[in-house]
Amino acid sequence: MNGFIAEIWRYPVKGHGREELERIQLTKGECIPWDRRWAVLHEAAEFDDANPEWKPCANFSRACKAPLLQAVAARSDVVRNRIAFSHPRLDDLTVDPDDRRDADRFIDWVRPLSPADRAFPERLVQVPGRGMTDTDYPSVSIINLASHTEVSRKVGREISHLRWRGNIVLDGLDPWEETRWPGLRLVAGQAELEIVEPTVRCMATAASTRTGLRDADVLGALQAGWAHTSMGVYATVTKTGELRRGDRIEPV
Repeated sequence: MNGFIAEIWRYPVKGHGREELERIQLTKGECIPWDRRWAVLHEAAEFDDANPEWKPCANFSRACKAPLLQAVAARSDVVRNRIAFSHPRLDDLTVDPDDRRDADRFIDWVRPLSPADRAFPERLVQVPGRGMTDTDYPSVSIINLASHTEVSRKVGREISHLRWRGNIVLDGLDPWEETRWPGLRLVAGQAELEIVEPTVRCMATAASTRTGLRDADVLGALQAGWAHTSMGVYATVTKTGELRRGDRIEPV
């Protein structure tokens, strides 16, 4: 294993923008700080504000149903609790997601990106101390660039690895090496991670992260080439420590 961390990403609002980081402090048993800290509940879902708890993806607005969301970018100011959003079809917007008026402004901002035949975004929600990850446990998503390159070849042209919405992007590995990792513990920088399971993909991957338009049958390419629709793996943090771009990864 000769892998290293090429990129680190987080998604402050689930399904609504990405931002790249140079380093991040991981904490045992938690996801990346500010990753999926908020989520956009849609009008067909229910959420108990008096007893907030993790909910599955189907309760939230996301790119598999609203592909234009793939082109949202974000930049967080953690100290001021503000996030700046951009999209090629919209004017830029900066909000404090915990401010009710700002949260309403954000919902108004993203509403034009929602298809008319889908449930519309309703409000921002969060679970204190818990990111709304795609798993029912606090997870970190890992992508192998070599595997992504194989999928690009199967698609027939270069597509962005950002379609996978991973947290940690690894380089220097063999294609599909990560499929043998479930149950394995890795040292990553000063932290340690335990690989839990493959990441099964959805229609969000069909949309360009530049335009938000569906322009590639990524799931079809995965199925045709490897008889599955997985890319990357989920991990849990088993030892607290800092993670930096360029850090090596190795088995414990």
